[in-house]
Amino acid sequence: MSDEINWVRIRDLAQRVLERSEPLELSDDTRALLLKSAREVAISALDAEDALRSLPTATTLLSEIRQRIRDGSHRLSKARDQVEELQEKGDLNGAQQIIRDVLAVEVVPLYREHAEILLDELTGLAEVLATGRINPDLHDRQQIAVLAQRIQQGHALELTDDLRALLRRTAPTAAISETETEEALKSPEGAEVLMGMILSRFRESERRFLNSMCRMTRLRDSGDIEDARQQMRDVLAVEIVPQYRQMAEEQLRGLDSPPPEP
Repeated sequence: MSDEINWVRIRDLAQRVLERSEPLELSDDTRALLLKSAREVAISALDAEDALRSLPTATTLLSEIRQRIRDGSHRLSKARDQVEELQEKGDLNGAQQIIRDVLAVEVVPLYREHAEILLDELTGLAEVLATGRINPDLHDRQQIAVLAQRIQQGHALELTDDLRALLRRTAPTAAISETETEEALKSPEGAEVLMGMILSRFRESERRFLNSMCRMTRLRDSGDIEDARQQMRDVLAVEIVPQYRQMAEEQLRGLDSPPPEP
């Protein structure tokens, strides 16, 4: 469903009509756009057709479509932030409840779809936390974080073949060598240390990159391009995690590119 939806045109129409007070012209194309968008935000075809009988009710329909898009987007974005905070604290039950609360009120199918996917992921992670068993359908690093929480709860780490495979996949993404990884995988204690190293490297890299991005953006917007570049150079001088090195390099290339022509 998400691949079929593009709300750029309906947002543009709403901005022109509702914010700039341009007249709404009910051409065949506009009618088709409003009917399609109404369906995508769970307004019935009958209600949409009725609304299109006059300009005032068509304008109200446009406003309702935009409001549902905005409300759903804000609701889901806020829920994701709350879920992330609760996951950091190890509260997967609370995180699941946040998404259930979204699903209790959300009507837009696209946002419901995203919420349901997230709830499935959280449910799967809760199962990993409860059992210690790896789920091949879940994100590797999220499962490592959950297993680390499980250890903190007093459970012993079972060094299974699945866990070894997961750590072998994930260690290179944190710039940990094969030699270091294989040495760590000789014992559950070594695997625990390896897990902690993977998680801490990503936490540190994310914090460093986001802080540098804030400084870079502030300097770029003030016209100080050279100091903006230096923020990313400073990241690259110390960063070893490939994902964040690549992100810093992309930002640096963007700063080095000529500005678009007006």
